[in-house]
Amino acid sequence: MNQDGVDLETSLGYLLKEASSVLRSAMEEVLRPLGMSVTHYSCLELLAQRPGLSNSELARGAFVTRQSMNVLLQTLEREGYVTRPAAAPVGKALPARLTPSGRRSLEKATVAVRSVEVRMLAGMTEAERSGAFRILQSMIRSLRAGDDGA
Repeated sequence: MNQDGVDLETSLGYLLKEASSVLRSAMEEVLRPLGMSVTHYSCLELLAQRPGLSNSELARGAFVTRQSMNVLLQTLEREGYVTRPAAAPVGKALPARLTPSGRRSLEKATVAVRSVEVRMLAGMTEAERSGAFRILQSMIRSLRAGDDGA
């Protein structure tokens, strides 16, 4: 054990990062045949749940830069999955909405992503799942509170 650094064998942070990486790889694997990336899927899912989000809001929700999201939105718009107004109704934000084609694409992707989550949780009881959910939420809250200087 390295007393000066992080013991990767027992580090919860390292384990979370590994779980995140393996989850992302599994999602990419099932989304690739649908012509999607995890970011592409995340964008469509966010718009389905909260129509009219701006580029900045979508970028935050999908954990990418505004520039990356803007490129993705332009592609999705060109491919007919998303529509945005030519001019901003308020300020500079161009609120995006799913098209019927975007909805159909999302439905297929959701089935694929759900299969990954089912596989990930297969060995857990309902109590373990809800406990893990609460623990992860607590970790996120603690880290975010640290961001605010609290």
